[in-house]
Amino acid sequence: MNPRSVRSIFIYLLIIVAIAAIFFTVVSEPFGASSEIPISRVVSMAVEGKLDSIKVNGDNLVISSIDGQKFSSRKEMGSSIIEQLESAGVDQKASKIDITVEGTSGFGNLLGILFNFLPLIFFGAILLFMMRQAQGNTNQTFSFGKSRAKVFDGDSPEVSFADVAGVDEAKEELEEVVEFLKTPDRFLALGAKIPKGVLLMGPPGVGKTLMARAVAGEAEVPFFSISGSEFVEMFVGVGASRVRDLFDQAKRHAPCIVFVDEIDAVGRQRGAGLGGGHDEREQTLN
Repeated sequence: MNPRSVRSIFIYLLIIVAIAAIFFTVVSEPFGASSEIPISRVVSMAVEGKLDSIKVNGDNLVISSIDGQKFSSRKEMGSSIIEQLESAGVDQKASKIDITVEGTSGFGNLLGILFNFLPLIFFGAILLFMMRQAQGNTNQTFSFGKSRAKVFDGDSPEVSFADVAGVDEAKEELEEVVEFLKTPDRFLALGAKIPKGVLLMGPPGVGKTLMARAVAGEAEVPFFSISGSEFVEMFVGVGASRVRDLFDQAKRHAPCIVFVDEIDAVGRQRGAGLGGGHDEREQTLN
């Protein structure tokens, strides 16, 4: 599995666990308690003889008064409600207060621990998200000078000369290039040299790109396609770096075909730019 997908799943699980912890914490509050009162108010009600029963669940208390009202409260952690009542001068047996201690479940304890660590988990998830964003921006920065050419595998050609119609003369000339790519030894034995490049000219929509892809499909070699405008950036040296990276990839996949669409975007006359500095297009051409 992709490591990025694993991290995304981990973050989503943390969010789900955090939401579940909040939900169960809210739901686990004592039912039937109309309002929450401080422990000092519980002690004063016991002194006044207004309490009927107290249910203890961990640090949570559910208090029932003699008039039928119910309240919730929390005692101090580690302390006993009986000791607090006795320190205030309340005799449990004499006051007939029914004190019941309910055992906490393991699941409730787990939720309590999870709720205590909830802020740490939340801020950890935010930190992890920020690190992922920074890592993505860093990768984009280091790949800024890389070629953006699209690569089509020659093992599964999608376009052939049968898909191109109306340019028979151009097809005949390009078929020679295809034969040279398929059987270079036969041509080299005759002293022939493969052309360094082929310039396809014509108005938009006549099939120049389709023709180039057909050559790559017939020759069953990788096909690199890129637009000339992608070499030109506002930062100096980026275009030249992308040209070098493109031809480095082409050398690693040789034999192959490199197709540069709209090459006139960078192939204008040198020195035609305004000002005395070097234009980025000239840096790319060099």
